[in-house]
Amino acid sequence: MKQETKTPLHINALMVKLRSKYAEKQWNETFNLVRRCMDKSTSGFGLASNRPLLGCLEGLQKALNVTSLTAMATRLETIAKQKGLGSHQSPTEPTCYITSDMFYLEVLMEPSGEVLDVKVAHHGEAPVTCEELIKLLRLKNFEDFSKKLEGLSSLYHIHGDSETKIKTYLALQSLETDLMKMSRFPRPVVNTNPRIDAILHGRVGNLVPRREGNPMSIEYFITPYDQLEEQMMPGLSCYGNKVLVTVDGTSILHKLPVASLIEDSQQVENERASLFRGLDGAVSMDLPACFFLKFPEPFPILTSFIENIQRLTGISMAEELQYIPFYQLLTKAVLEQKHCTVDHLDQYFLVSLPDNHFHSYVLSQEASLHLKKPPEGALINKIPFSHPEQVPSILEILRHQSAYNTLIASCITVNRADKGFPASLHFEVNYLADSSFSVSFQHPLNDTLATVVVDVDNSRHITSKLYTTGAPDMSVNDYITKVLNRCMSIPVTMRAISRKAAQWNNVPPAITEAPILPSSTTPPPTCSYYVVSVPAPDSDAEVNIQTINPYPDALVNVSCMVSKQLLSAL
Repeated sequence: MKQETKTPLHINALMVKLRSKYAEKQWNETFNLVRRCMDKSTSGFGLASNRPLLGCLEGLQKALNVTSLTAMATRLETIAKQKGLGSHQSPTEPTCYITSDMFYLEVLMEPSGEVLDVKVAHHGEAPVTCEELIKLLRLKNFEDFSKKLEGLSSLYHIHGDSETKIKTYLALQSLETDLMKMSRFPRPVVNTNPRIDAILHGRVGNLVPRREGNPMSIEYFITPYDQLEEQMMPGLSCYGNKVLVTVDGTSILHKLPVASLIEDSQQVENERASLFRGLDGAVSMDLPACFFLKFPEPFPILTSFIENIQRLTGISMAEELQYIPFYQLLTKAVLEQKHCTVDHLDQYFLVSLPDNHFHSYVLSQEASLHLKKPPEGALINKIPFSHPEQVPSILEILRHQSAYNTLIASCITVNRADKGFPASLHFEVNYLADSSFSVSFQHPLNDTLATVVVDVDNSRHITSKLYTTGAPDMSVNDYITKVLNRCMSIPVTMRAISRKAAQWNNVPPAITEAPILPSSTTPPPTCSYYVVSVPAPDSDAEVNIQTINPYPDALVNVSCMVSKQLLSAL
């Protein structure tokens, strides 16, 4: 039978009829009518046809003040439906339940609708009072309450039946238990601030247990500036880089522990891998799931570091990643965090320093001569793993990458400078190998090229060496390394070098040795290191290039890049 098409006249007549019928009725009656219609359509037509009614119901609820038991229960029921959860009221008590196969919430209320208590119970566990959820409901902050509910549901995004979900939850519990035990392992204290010490030196970072719908989190790195801010402002906690500990469903089976693999951490005297029991049938199961360390925001990481993680875990991440030149990747990530668009990646970044000093920086997007193409990286959303023993090693790799990112990102700002901008000093950052890079600039005391080579061995060991002409002064490299480790900022370090130059009595330090690159990147023996004398910007004279010392060809490319990109700025 052909359905009759409603004309505007029909719709207007219908609206007049509805208004006359409900003109004397209260909002609550209209609200209940919409809810009954939605319940009927749910059983007959499914959720898709519910959306207009659900939207109408949400609008009515926002317009109503929750001032009664019925209004609060109805609002909780609607939120539960939005998240695909069940709900019901106790027939004997003013209590509302939000339920799923794996957990439930118990909301105890006064007859007036005032919330007394909110308890959360995961599968097989006793209900636990959740202060944060109580606060949100008492403040009628239903939007944040809904997000917390979504966080609880996300713990069980596993394909399969209830039994599979239960086993997967047991695996997550066992992982969390072992991570907590590992966090209590004895170790030397390096920092007087216990939290900072745990972040930078703890075997599993600064561990925050799962609670109130929030997954367990691990803080693993914090910058020197954030540390200083905490020291200067008591009571303030500056959050560093962190990951969330979760479990998610996968298309293939992984052998996961379903019981703790560390029997007694209280008797541990040192950190040894043998503390972990083997994954036999008594403590593990093959499940369509995997553990993950999830990043709150996509994290830029070098290809070589990704490969190290994959070798460590035995689980590939390559299918989900898109590789692009790393400095381009990091520049985009940093500027997007600062809500700035990326248009021309070869522009100079202008850095403002104290005493009205300015630096301009350019990150080289070209490959050194010993590399076939520029170093690449990818944005990582999560890292899969299957054993708690793998977590400390993964965190060390992330700390290493975070230190490298912090140094390079210190040159990236939202302020752009044209090549003709009269900045006090101009710098070029070039990738060398693995986590090493160079910073090239005009020497403060003459017209030759100076280069600082930085090696980020790990997050706690960063070395730097200055290469230029003149008499040797080995103390300069120690000074630069000390400054760099304390501030982890390239502009601040370059400013310190400029100020230190005043103490050299016009005799700058000389090249004392060539940096050592990994054997895999050893260049041809005929390459040399060059110093470039730069002419005036408007001069037609050729660039003066002098051979100083045999050196890997990584810096040949550096000198060429400097002569090509900095002439017009100097």
